[in-house]
Amino acid sequence: MVDTMTNFKKLFTVLFNLFLFLITPPIQAQTNNPDLPDNYYQLVAIFIIGILLMIIAAFFLFGMGEGKPKPAGYISTWSKIRQILTRSTPVEKESEVLLADHDFDGIKELDNSVPPWYLWLFYLTIAFAVYYLLDYHVFESSPLMAAEYQAEVKKADEIKAELIRSGALITENTVTELTDAASLSSGKQTFATFCVACHAADGGGLVGPNLTDDYWIHGGGIQNIFKTIKYGVPAKGMISWQTQLSAVQMQEVGSYIMSLYGTKPAAPKEPQGDLYSPQIDSTSVQPGS
Repeated sequence: MVDTMTNFKKLFTVLFNLFLFLITPPIQAQTNNPDLPDNYYQLVAIFIIGILLMIIAAFFLFGMGEGKPKPAGYISTWSKIRQILTRSTPVEKESEVLLADHDFDGIKELDNSVPPWYLWLFYLTIAFAVYYLLDYHVFESSPLMAAEYQAEVKKADEIKAELIRSGALITENTVTELTDAASLSSGKQTFATFCVACHAADGGGLVGPNLTDDYWIHGGGIQNIFKTIKYGVPAKGMISWQTQLSAVQMQEVGSYIMSLYGTKPAAPKEPQGDLYSPQIDSTSVQPGS
């Protein structure tokens, strides 16, 4: 008993030191995986220590009676549990289950029964298979993998549609020209509200440049126009509109400005900037594309 307590104290000391090691800063580092909780590593460390403590407690519990005189026919609790789980044949009775014709170079085989724990596991798998069959294929109360995949695809499509509707995916690199009447009408309304003070109602230009000719100060094409609207040109007095207009609104008004090309404003301002050629502008998007 004294030896058992001494060994237990030694193991407890080792585990306590292990615990201190596991909770040191490197282990406390938070995981970068968003699917895992911040204290994931601490939980794993505590789980491992708990398992080790259970094993030590089991050895300590079953080893408490070691060294004491046993009455005749005494069987320890651990031996009883092991016998229930394995139903193994005691060494002194192995001759009763010995297969006489199974002798290979002196190695003999015993005709032991299948361990109960193995049979229980086998029966459990059969029960689970029946449950799986009824649940997934007979009553169809749970979705199969194909149905789960389709549900995830549908959910992703809904999220994508919402992102497209909100304009979250529209940037100066991805924006395209809109040519439908509804979008151009909405863009015209935005233009009339925020742009006419500098560019005139017909786009002929006032403080700002003429938007109907072939010359552009900051580049033509829907992507350049969208970029100019989004970030503005503070040095020349044009503010950034990205905090006041949504990406969809900037796309609509940019498309409306594109539609003004070639029109005849009442008092067109002289051309400013450089002659714009969509053929040599890698950032441009052709109308209707």
